[in-house]
Amino acid sequence: MSLNISIKSVLLVLGLCFCMVLLCGCIENQSREPAMRVGQSEVLTITGSTTVLPVIAQAAEIFMDKNPDIEVLVTGGGSGVGVMSAGEGTAMVGMASRDIKREENEKYPGLVEHRIAIDGMVIITHITNPVPSLTLAQIKAIYNGTIRNWKEVGGKDGVIVVTGRDSASGTREFFHVEIMNREDFLQNQLEKNSNGAVWQSVRQTPSAIGYVSLGYIDDDVYAVPILVEGKEIKPSIETVKNGLYPVARPLNLITNGEPAGITSDFISFLSTPEIEQIIIGEGFIPITR
Repeated sequence: MSLNISIKSVLLVLGLCFCMVLLCGCIENQSREPAMRVGQSEVLTITGSTTVLPVIAQAAEIFMDKNPDIEVLVTGGGSGVGVMSAGEGTAMVGMASRDIKREENEKYPGLVEHRIAIDGMVIITHITNPVPSLTLAQIKAIYNGTIRNWKEVGGKDGVIVVTGRDSASGTREFFHVEIMNREDFLQNQLEKNSNGAVWQSVRQTPSAIGYVSLGYIDDDVYAVPILVEGKEIKPSIETVKNGLYPVARPLNLITNGEPAGITSDFISFLSTPEIEQIIIGEGFIPITR
């Protein structure tokens, strides 16, 4: 009997010691974990158009500097991704370089557009192929394959390398509606996933043509003037602003319902003089509110 009690006592003591070891280990592990601080950062997620992205990314950095308790995460993916993400709630804000399409409004009836700027869409060629000008009809004919050689439109003799955007792009959607009148593109056009990729491709390809946002124009590519009623209109902030340049489109943020909280604060922040200067610096025209 006493032997049984002794064994039980020993087992009890060993069990208690084992539990103490586990408890101490847990306490030690907990002390090494970072504590959850009061006032943990709120997160604002924004995704979509690569045209809008440079402005929003810069604005996000400044906004976070002014609001250390807020983290703004900005990613690309294209306007279609931005609208879908806002509609399905996988992002709090979508970016789009076009207006919401009818079918998108039908699928996500709560979507709200917040226009932040106006952009000109510019036709570019290689710097060694400065085409005098193109009409909108000629641009359409190049992109549907009716015109295939530069000499047909006053350029150098050579097969035109047609470069455009991929199907997720709001820039492509705008081009498809406003220039192509919803007609099909040339099947073998090169499809790129950003303004920068189109710019790079045209810069490196002497026979290429492409279309990019106004902010991507520099001395490394040639910006083709658009012929309107016999007058050559060069793309610029001024010609887009005064309505002379015929190919301009909205840059929008998209929310599912009216914004509130940090979403509302961030969208309002975009109309401040500080951010308007960033919009201008990117080659866009800010919306006067």
